[in-house]
Amino acid sequence: MKLATLVVPVAAVAALMTAGTVGTAYAAAPPPPGSVPPDQDPFYTAPADIGSYKPGQIVASRPFTPKIGNLGDSVTAWQISYRTNDSHDQAELAVTSLMVPKKAWTGAGARPVVSVQAAEDSTGTQCAPSYGLSSGNLLAGSSAIFATPALDKGWAVAMPDFEGPKSVFMAGLQAGHAVLDGIRAAKSFGTGGIGAGNPWALNGYSGGAEATGWAAELQPSYAPDVKLAGAAMGGTPADPAAVARSLDGGLFSGFEAAATASFDAEYPESGIRDLLNDKGVEALKNARGKCLTDLLMGFPFKRLAEFSKVPDPLSVPSVAAMLKQNTMGAAAPATPIFNYHANTDEIVPVGQADTLAKAWCARGASVQIVRDAIGEHALEALVRGNDAMTFLDDRFAGKKAPSSC
Repeated sequence: MKLATLVVPVAAVAALMTAGTVGTAYAAAPPPPGSVPPDQDPFYTAPADIGSYKPGQIVASRPFTPKIGNLGDSVTAWQISYRTNDSHDQAELAVTSLMVPKKAWTGAGARPVVSVQAAEDSTGTQCAPSYGLSSGNLLAGSSAIFATPALDKGWAVAMPDFEGPKSVFMAGLQAGHAVLDGIRAAKSFGTGGIGAGNPWALNGYSGGAEATGWAAELQPSYAPDVKLAGAAMGGTPADPAAVARSLDGGLFSGFEAAATASFDAEYPESGIRDLLNDKGVEALKNARGKCLTDLLMGFPFKRLAEFSKVPDPLSVPSVAAMLKQNTMGAAAPATPIFNYHANTDEIVPVGQADTLAKAWCARGASVQIVRDAIGEHALEALVRGNDAMTFLDDRFAGKKAPSSC
């Protein structure tokens, strides 16, 4: 990201700021939220001392008006930047968008909050949910549709940019950290009626389910202070190697291009770049900084072998080890899970999602497994969206979670 801030000592920043304001001193007035993409907006730039912040500690905040649908009329919203950790536990800055319904909460207890993981599936910061919400960019903000059902119930929603500052797709550890630290930040924000006492849950579909599942799996070890009532996830890409083999050479192989470019950026030690032939080097360059539509249009019916010096790059030990590290199922979530998937999903194969559910069950998790005999990837999100909301509603109400284990 471009450095457009004047970094000053923390004590000086504290003297210049109050709660709810941008916690960074700018050389000039910061641009309005959504007026420029994140890599041109100093709000998204980490301070030089980001490593001294605790995971989830707020760096800056600013109010914004969502420009997707009628959200701007129905919610009060803030962007919150905070410290999180990448896949190697190195400090980095992430941003979450907190939206609180303007209508007073009349339910029992404190207003529930759902961390909604939007399926960004991209490699450019201009595709981040926070930018889509604040700019009205429909491609980046279209996933706000997953926030609407929760907001309509009177719940608040936090939507993290879980792909982080490098816009890495399918990097599970990084995504899980960003989600959990985003919840920590929102809890400590103490604004809009959202604080330490609100119950939290997770929801995500497809690429958003990948981040949701990783957050649920990592929560007991990485963020035991973050209590979760439940997590709903559908169309889950739990095993990047299995998903890649299913997509390879097909209509949706642009997802492979996004994942390859992302893993190269997040795991340079995997040696992906060294495996590429000249065509692969050019393709990797072309796959960076793109939103999903461009990736799908730019890389249909492509096979990894076309771009590699070896016939099966997924089997190269350094790559296989990295993919295994980013495969869910090694630990059990402590929160109840609603796991749904279409058996005929043409993008994310159901088999690897079944493997995840079985692994979690074997490790003692509570997983309600729902499978539809016939369905298409995008349609499944609509078919089971209400069921996901009912599952979370019941968890907020304290009802015992059903389990297929």
